[in-house]
Amino acid sequence: MYIRDIMTTNVVTIPSSTSIAEARRIMEAGRFSRLPVVDKGKLVGVVTARRLDQVAPSKATSLSMWELSYLLSKTTVKEIMVRDVVTVTSDTTVEESVALAQSHKVGVLVVLEGGKVVGISTTRDLFYKMFNPILGLGEPGTRIEVAGGGEGKALEEVVSLINQRGLKIVTLHIITPPGATEKNVVVHLGTEDVSQIIADLESKGYKVNMRKR
Repeated sequence: MYIRDIMTTNVVTIPSSTSIAEARRIMEAGRFSRLPVVDKGKLVGVVTARRLDQVAPSKATSLSMWELSYLLSKTTVKEIMVRDVVTVTSDTTVEESVALAQSHKVGVLVVLEGGKVVGISTTRDLFYKMFNPILGLGEPGTRIEVAGGGEGKALEEVVSLINQRGLKIVTLHIITPPGATEKNVVVHLGTEDVSQIIADLESKGYKVNMRKR
């Protein structure tokens, strides 16, 4: 899977001359938490809702409302934006993108093609558009975890028993519990009644636990 498959397109950008007040208005109107800053077609920074909150005057300020409005209208995002933006191209894999975001400790990646902003991907995109489908979150059915069934002949046997019951496998992934020496397999089955397959697996000596979706 590539970042182009999960990124948000039709990105709203602003120039660095945009006032803080206007940037906040655009964010609130579009329900954005981040806006790429582009000058003459070139990405020069990113402004975030958190950064806007950090520079907002304290409620304890002695300034009048008029003075506050004037201050916010004169201060531009150029003065507060994040300049060291982490970027990727649309053909960067999701795995590479996740590793890049983690290593730089950022919550957003700006996607560029030929130096032009074509998309933006946030940690929200990664969780909702990538991990949810992989884990089958929100899908009907039941998850079972089979201890020691996550590799080799054991995995083949687990899948074979499930197929013999004619059950649909929604997702399947392998985990190694902390401190364990063997791998477990977690299978999301497309049914609420897993009593028979659990009995089948336990008859083969496997320990099976049901897991919440």
